[in-house]
Amino acid sequence: MTTESVTTGRPAGATRPAGPRAGSYAERVRSIPFLIPAVALVGVMLLVPFVATVYQSLTNDDGFNAEFIGFDNYVRLVQDPMFGRSVLNTVMWTVGTLILPVGIGLLVAVFTSQMKGGRWLRLAFVLPYALSGTATAVIWGFILRSNGALNQAITFFGGVAPDSGWLLEWPTNTIVMILANTWQATGVAVILFLVCLQAIPVETVEAGTLDGASGMRLFWNIIVPQLKPVTVVVIGMSIANSLRVFDMIWLLTKGGPGGSSETLAVTMYRETFIIGDYGYGAAVAVVLSIIVVGASWAYLRQQLKES
Repeated sequence: MTTESVTTGRPAGATRPAGPRAGSYAERVRSIPFLIPAVALVGVMLLVPFVATVYQSLTNDDGFNAEFIGFDNYVRLVQDPMFGRSVLNTVMWTVGTLILPVGIGLLVAVFTSQMKGGRWLRLAFVLPYALSGTATAVIWGFILRSNGALNQAITFFGGVAPDSGWLLEWPTNTIVMILANTWQATGVAVILFLVCLQAIPVETVEAGTLDGASGMRLFWNIIVPQLKPVTVVVIGMSIANSLRVFDMIWLLTKGGPGGSSETLAVTMYRETFIIGDYGYGAAVAVVLSIIVVGASWAYLRQQLKES
């Protein structure tokens, strides 16, 4: 037995086995037929409509005529003060749905996971998630209108209810709708955080306790790092949902009064299906798509770098 056979475990003169890269090109070529259906489906369902929308945004399509006008619709967007308000409202929705549902969901999941009767307290937060956005908007419409339940309760306890209600002035209308959305959206965060909490090894928490960690120190240094995978998912969902929120706003205010509570999704719907300015509405849709994809990509890329 030669030195080579001893050190490598192969008989002398035997051919060295192919490395991990050997045959990789051939394997990739063989995998192409399996990828074609998925790529074709994505192209038909996503890319083709997006390309068509981009082209439509470069026209003055009004349902009858569609002449190519270049970037005129995007110039209108920049100059339109209502578009600026829509962007501001969209930012408010994004910040609000990141801080409130995610934060409240985390706190509820942590403090009720070991609490006696905690499941019943969690039910109050999880149950609204079973409701649709339409049902949630109808419920909060009864609460927030001028003669609604909230104003009646304020008056009953001796307070002074706002004469205009809660949905007729900006930024109050946007803030109360964010709170209404929080009531409905917190449930999914509670469920996901609770599942992840139950998967944390007990030994990890016990080791942290033995090292002197307790209270907020235990929560922040031991529990929160263990929740990072599900936190990435919850925040990613919140970003995407907040940027395309529509049903809550449309049913409560229809974006009014005077477009003051519109987000980009509502502006797109109004310009396209109410006014019939399809080219301008397509431009709003393109901007919204770029923002949603860009924000989601930037966030996920940052998380992958840190992991």
